[in-house]
Amino acid sequence: MVALSFLSFRTIKPVVLLIGLLSLCACSAPNRITTTVVTPLEQQTAPVDDSRLLDLAVLPFDPGLENIKSDDTTISPTVRTAEAHYLPNQLADTIQKTGAWGAVRLIPSQATVVDVYVAGKIVESNGEKLTLDIDVSDSSNHHWYSKTYTETVGNYAYDQQNKLQRDPFQGLFNRIANDLLEYRHKLPQDEAKTLRTISALRFAKDFSPEAFSGHITETPSGQLEIYRLPAENDPILQRIDRIRERDYLFIDTMQEYYDTFGRQMDNSYQEWRAASYAEMVSVRELKRQSRTRTIGGVAAVIGGILAAGSNNGSSRAAGTLAIGAGAMMIKSGWSKRGELKIHEDALTEMAQSLEAEVEPQVIELEDRTVTLTGNVEAQYQQWKALLREIYQAERGGI
Repeated sequence: MVALSFLSFRTIKPVVLLIGLLSLCACSAPNRITTTVVTPLEQQTAPVDDSRLLDLAVLPFDPGLENIKSDDTTISPTVRTAEAHYLPNQLADTIQKTGAWGAVRLIPSQATVVDVYVAGKIVESNGEKLTLDIDVSDSSNHHWYSKTYTETVGNYAYDQQNKLQRDPFQGLFNRIANDLLEYRHKLPQDEAKTLRTISALRFAKDFSPEAFSGHITETPSGQLEIYRLPAENDPILQRIDRIRERDYLFIDTMQEYYDTFGRQMDNSYQEWRAASYAEMVSVRELKRQSRTRTIGGVAAVIGGILAAGSNNGSSRAAGTLAIGAGAMMIKSGWSKRGELKIHEDALTEMAQSLEAEVEPQVIELEDRTVTLTGNVEAQYQQWKALLREIYQAERGGI
């Protein structure tokens, strides 16, 4: 009898140990980031002459929709598209605060001629982690550099006090602005003046190619160089300079649109980020618990079946108990999957709510109202066509 009891215990013990071990794993909390160091924003301390200040434009980011998996219900393509305008505007504001540049704006596309362009692509953005691919070039078509920036935050970033002080991912924007400042400091003394001149000639060529095509040339590599300069009192250039001032006015109005867009989106977006972060953590934990409980339950059922098949009565009773316990664990795993679906649906609903906050805006210009519906770049192309009409009218239709 002692031998039989020992064998029964030996049969049941692995099942009990397995259940206990898996239950312990299910109760343990996942690793979470609770602290981080925000990279400080560097400032331009030495005074810079206006002639050496470069205008910088940040382009709307590529939303990276191709990176979103078809079965990923936690990411809304519409929200990502909204982020593609919100995030670059945050970056432009950060870059402006360094004091190292001229005008820093968010512009619809590179159809707008400026000295330096910053393009980006959203690789990942879910409230917990932000990853951006950044590419920088200038008006001469010279590529400055490309770099990937990533930052992961913890629940500290969404504390009420921290939310009021800074963007959860402000450290990432600061690092981008700091790298731009470092590169700018390495440029030769006369490079800024050259880039500003190339920008002016490119704009002039766009409106009057017959008068300015011969002033800049393109190298085999695609880089633009100054071939000759127009006379300072060139009447055509003076007329085009006035046109460019009007273009600046429209771009500034567009910036007001982006700023309004950002302000209207900010509260909802930050709440979505905070909720998305919480959901990401919950989803990750629920997946782990669901997998652990289901595997543990299956193991318990199998072990119970084996024990229930024993000739010993105690073993059979224990086996039946193990089968029941295993079934409960499997049911618990299914329940956790149900919770997971609820969280995923909640994220989708929040995303849809956020989409309702990003309706197109109406921009008041000097002599007309432009309604920005659909693609902003298309609106700017219409504005450029209007500027060409104004230019031709001022030339007397010549």
